[in-house]
Formats: sequence, structure tokens, C-alpha cells
Amino acid sequence: MSLPADIQHAIESHLNTAVVSSQWIGGGDINEAAQVETASERFFVKWNPHSPPGMFTAEARGLNLLASAGTLKVPQVILSSEKPAFLALEWLPIERPKNPTVFADHLGEGLARLHQITQDKHGLDHDNYIGRLHQSNTPTQSWAAFYRDQRIRVQMGIARQNGRLNPERERLLERLCEKLPGILPDVSPSLLHGDLWGGNYSGITGDLPVIYDPAVYYGHREVEMAFTELFGGFPGRFYEAYNAAFPLDKGYMERKALYQLYPLLVHLNLFGEGYGSHVDSIARRYA
Repeated sequence: MSLPADIQHAIESHLNTAVVSSQWIGGGDINEAAQVETASERFFVKWNPHSPPGMFTAEARGLNLLASAGTLKVPQVILSSEKPAFLALEWLPIERPKNPTVFADHLGEGLARLHQITQDKHGLDHDNYIGRLHQSNTPTQSWAAFYRDQRIRVQMGIARQNGRLNPERERLLERLCEKLPGILPDVSPSLLHGDLWGGNYSGITGDLPVIYDPAVYYGHREVEMAFTELFGGFPGRFYEAYNAAFPLDKGYMERKALYQLYPLLVHLNLFGEGYGSHVDSIARRYA
């Protein structure tokens, strides 16, 4: 699969230079991707002609926000476009860490510094996407209200539309939502990557981590840490480095599964009923 002609034309017009080669490198569950070269530079380009409106623009804004934090390496945005729908980023040579301990320390410490960047309200000044699903970020003072209304109930609505919210699941999730104000603490909103699983970070030269594909917002940092534990892919040393730099509260272990509910609902809506039993077990535990 070659780079679509309209995307190549948009890149050439923006950079005022010709694309000399493009090599398809596959994609994830949502987008196609290619390595694109001009006479002087190399880029990573991903595209999707069926992407939801504003998806790549929102991702570019998230990457720029993470980059401005300066705590972890983030690919530089070269160009984002909605018509045609694509995102061009700097090309980063991904490689396995030569010193895994140093790499894990950098990742844990960098994420801890990111989470120390705060603002007054949970959410963000714009909505974005997690995968291809809309993510509502309406700024909210109360963390419990934000997690209930902007996270759990939004995904419940999508599940209902998709026929994945049977009556018992809905009853359990509604009971859980009613209890959230008594379960969740009042916390300072931390800057979050928002979709930090094992496939959204890598290493580059110098044992430096790079993070990408964000779903950025400000929220309780425990949500981010719970997500890293949900599907694995993070070394134990990463958690040691994080906690040495910014220790988690003791109550984290009691809330971890509750915070894994959001990404599990996202996966239920994206990939189907294979995630339903896990959603139900967590809802039953807290409801």
C-alpha cells in the first residue's frame, strides 16, 4: 500500500519539497502508516480516510501539550490535516534499550514529572479521542463527578448504542456511579498521557523513552498508573522509579481496579464482548 496521492500532495505543498519515497509500515487497529522521505528529511505519517472529525487535529494538540511539558520525549508534529485526514510526525529510530534499567528509570521518573504538572480543573479545554472513540473533557471541579460523567457514563452511552449494555451490566454500573463520590478522593488534576499502555511507548537512542498516541487530559494520576498495569508491558523498575520520584497514595491499590474500568469499557466498545466479563466483575466489586 502506497501513500495516498492527496496526502503526498499536501505534504509536498506544506514542506515545499518533493516526496522521494514512501514505504508502508502497517498500522494499528485504526490507522495506516508509512515512512515518508524527502531529499533531506524522513517522517512518520499515519492516515485514515474514515477517521472521526478532528481526530488527528486533537492528537496533534495532545502531542504538543505533552512536548511542552518537557518531561518525556514526544514526536514533533510536522503537519496535521483533516482533509485529507492524516498526521505527519518526525521520524524517530525506535530501538531496544541497551540498558533496560536506565531506560525504565527514565520512563518512571519522566512520567512522575509529567504528573506533577497540574491545573485547577479536571478535563481539558477541548475534547479528543481515545482510539476512535470520542473522549469528553468538559472541565470539572470534582474528580468523582468528572470520572462518573465524562468517563464511565459516556462509555455506558456508547455501549448502550452498540448493544453491549445488558440490563444487569447497566444496573451494576449505575449503582457504581452513584457511589463514586464516596469512593474517590478529592485530588489535584495531573497532566496525563491518557492512553498509556505498552504499545504507546518505545525506546530511542541513549536509552531514552518516547511516548505517543495520547488521549491527553488532566485527572487523577492513579488512572494512568492503573492503565499501565491493566495489560502489562511495563517493567517493575518503572514502578520503582515512579514511586521514588512521586509516591502513590496507599489507597491506590483499593482504587486500581475501579480506574481500570474506564479503559476496559473503551475496549468493550471498540473490540466487543470479550471484555464484558472483566467490566462486570469490577462493577460488581464496587457497586
